[in-house]
Amino acid sequence: MNLPQVITDLVKAQDDFDSVAYANCFSETAVVFDEGKTHHGKKEIEHWISDANTRYQSVMKPLSYEENGTESILKAEVSGTFPGSPIVLSYHLQINNGAIQSLKVTG
Repeated sequence: MNLPQVITDLVKAQDDFDSVAYANCFSETAVVFDEGKTHHGKKEIEHWISDANTRYQSVMKPLSYEENGTESILKAEVSGTFPGSPIVLSYHLQINNGAIQSLKVTG
């Protein structure tokens, strides 16, 4: 599967539980929506993923990737210490100049 470099970096950061590297995949003004909450900017994203890493110990296995105009969708099998693991999640991304501008995670 041919993934953009920023998505490859995001998956590696997730699998390494590296919240700083994960946040660095995003623009300064990026927005993330996950589990009913919105996180704005790199600092909030770093705190969100750090907390999620502590709670869930999630790793990602990319299954498919498609681009639809300005939005890209990564489907990944996510496994960790949460009920129902593993599950397939969809990562709805907007990428601009090699940085993620927005991410919405859906089941």
